[in-house]
Amino acid sequence: MRPYLLAESNWKQIREAEIDLVILPWGATEAHNFHLPYASDIIESDHLAAEAARLAHEQGARVMVLPTIPFGVNTGQRDIRLDINLNPSTLMAIVRDILDTLNRQGIRKFLIFNSHGGNDFKPILRELGVKYPDMLLAYTNWYTALNKSKYFEHAGDHADEMETSLLLLLRPDLVRPLSEAGSGAENKIKIKGIRDGWAWTERQWSLATEDTGVGDPRLASAEKGEAYFKDLTHKMASLFIEIAQADLSDLYE
Repeated sequence: MRPYLLAESNWKQIREAEIDLVILPWGATEAHNFHLPYASDIIESDHLAAEAARLAHEQGARVMVLPTIPFGVNTGQRDIRLDINLNPSTLMAIVRDILDTLNRQGIRKFLIFNSHGGNDFKPILRELGVKYPDMLLAYTNWYTALNKSKYFEHAGDHADEMETSLLLLLRPDLVRPLSEAGSGAENKIKIKGIRDGWAWTERQWSLATEDTGVGDPRLASAEKGEAYFKDLTHKMASLFIEIAQADLSDLYE
């Protein structure tokens, strides 16, 4: 049993445990090109959060990782078969109920460990921060923490070289041969301001991509995934440690 994972802990451990930071991994259930499983985001959340928590735990941080939420916001993929959607208001309700529990039990630090680009937690944590002013509420999109170009040749943001490399490392039994993968080519929207990134509209997935992927996965390898996984989990562990050890009455310089 790993004492920093709630799913593997028991009441004897938990009733005596001192916990400074609770971490909630959050994924999605959605198509990932032709070669990766629907649970890709969940698998990534599970493994990355657990390893980062292990590293933090070994350095004395009192952290606890909750079971991964398996569904996310997939409103732009509503016509992709069995892409399971939670509306943003549902995310709000889930986070609020979890924070009710933590706050009632005196746990004041909470971090969402997000694996899915459709999940936007900033407005949720802004609103709930008013309800829980004595708590530190934070989130991280782990896939933004490192410069991916140092590890991977092809850019992308869904079932790309990075995700494929991670899955080849973590669950190679669930990865189809890369010869079966689509190219991950993206059809860009014609509206210039949105295309250039200073305006936004939701990406309609079935129009933006032919294979549900964005980014060419075909140069992926387990070796690339291992290098990325190691550096990323060490960086995430440092975040876990800093938050767990932070003095909430003295956060600013």
